[in-house]
Amino acid sequence: MDRETSVKPLVMVVEDETALVTMLRYNLEKEGYRVCEALDGEEALTVLAEREPDLVLLDWMLPVLSGIEVCRQIRRKAKTRDLPVIMLTARGEEADKIRGLNIGADDYLTKPFSLPELMARVRALLRRARPVQSKGVLHYEDIRMDQTTHRVTRGSRHIHLGPTEYRLLQFFLQHPGSVFSREDLLNGVWGPDIYVEPRTVDVHIRRLRIALNGDSDVDVIRTVRAAGYALDTGMPLTP
Repeated sequence: MDRETSVKPLVMVVEDETALVTMLRYNLEKEGYRVCEALDGEEALTVLAEREPDLVLLDWMLPVLSGIEVCRQIRRKAKTRDLPVIMLTARGEEADKIRGLNIGADDYLTKPFSLPELMARVRALLRRARPVQSKGVLHYEDIRMDQTTHRVTRGSRHIHLGPTEYRLLQFFLQHPGSVFSREDLLNGVWGPDIYVEPRTVDVHIRRLRIALNGDSDVDVIRTVRAAGYALDTGMPLTP
């Protein structure tokens, strides 16, 4: 049995409320995960340099260094760029949620939250980040996705994608030219067993576009008014 299937996923909890840390550790371990902890943002970066978690539960309001800054630094480093992050915060305004997602969080939960919902989101995000190995290469125009190595290129340029953006692109590459509503994408990429706000799709589409499109590249993600999104340049396909 290889390491990916034999070792339990390691979840890192970054939270300064010790009672909440204790509760999260208990429930995560009960679900079969390993757990490591950090009580402030600076300690979180130290732990990340020493350990290789599979997912981070990250509080927004942390001592020393905020959760937003921790998330920003996670996305800047090659080692952690693709690490799944769920933000935990008491800030429930839509603008705050969008800000957290734009910084690089993959999901967002407002305190107080339901433990079953949190565990469902952890499972879903880990499933997307550690999918059953797909074989083969997907192509569209000058975009190439190797599903064995998870390497994505556009022309000669290597594309760095977070786990959600990877799954979005994979879904589009499997259905080029087809138009999908936000609900279609939520079911196809996030899965029907988890609730994610439709607006979240727009945030991840934007991040996918930024990653794919260089200064001179044609935008391959087409917005279809009142319908959704498609992998389609609107131009004739290259032979």
